[in-house]
Amino acid sequence: MKMSMGQMGQRLLALAVAGVASVTCGSAFAELGQPAPWEFRLQGSASPVMDNITWFHNFLFVVITLITLFVLALLAIVVVRFNARANPVPSRTTHNTLIEVAWTLIPVLILVGIAVPSFRLLFEQLDLPKADLTVKATGKQWYWSYAYPDNGKFEFDSLLAQDKQPRLLGVDNEMVVPVNKVVRVQTTGADVIHSFAVPAFGIKIDAIPGRLNETWFKATKTGMFYGQCSELCGKDHSFMPIAVKVVSDQEFAAWVETAKKKFAANPANALASAGAAAQ
Repeated sequence: MKMSMGQMGQRLLALAVAGVASVTCGSAFAELGQPAPWEFRLQGSASPVMDNITWFHNFLFVVITLITLFVLALLAIVVVRFNARANPVPSRTTHNTLIEVAWTLIPVLILVGIAVPSFRLLFEQLDLPKADLTVKATGKQWYWSYAYPDNGKFEFDSLLAQDKQPRLLGVDNEMVVPVNKVVRVQTTGADVIHSFAVPAFGIKIDAIPGRLNETWFKATKTGMFYGQCSELCGKDHSFMPIAVKVVSDQEFAAWVETAKKKFAANPANALASAGAAAQ
């Protein structure tokens, strides 16, 4: 059965719309805190900083789109109006003061309009508010260790768990924090430079040996949120996930009491974790 060109065009248009809808819906209904198939946007936000990062990203997208369309329109006008056929005798114009002033001032205003929210966002990320909780994250080859100096000074290792989902993101011991509390994250490295990054919280900071860096987040939603080491740190760099479990205040208090007993200072615990990482 032959289809006309119109029917074929309608069929292709329907397939394209269905494809875009499936991609959009898949991204929109993906589980919060982890990547999704065919995702083309930022991960869903779970912190005030990430809310502002998402807004700034969308703002830049609009600005870039408008500039691109404007330049495309200018090119089209030049091609149509100022080609050799339309202008057999070329213009001898050497300059235009108004245009020169415009193409100087307008980009300056655009850059200022981008710089103001950009600097505001940078200051928000770097200006740590008073913390309700401090967690020290130490990057090691190739896993993370977490210490809670405000809650009994216990420490534990967090290694990739092959039997957990999502793949390459599940760990044996998650970093646990309470919801709607300011969490200060202190990072350092035990061997080489690592990087602590959780997209849903809008945080990414290097973990450098011999240096203590700080960042912060305030999780506004409960659930599991995943990140990864974002600094190439050796052969198992891609097997060094970060898993943050956000719970209620009551659940966090109960977890702290359990963790104090489970992760009591024990050298054998660190050795066992190191052996598991080597395997």
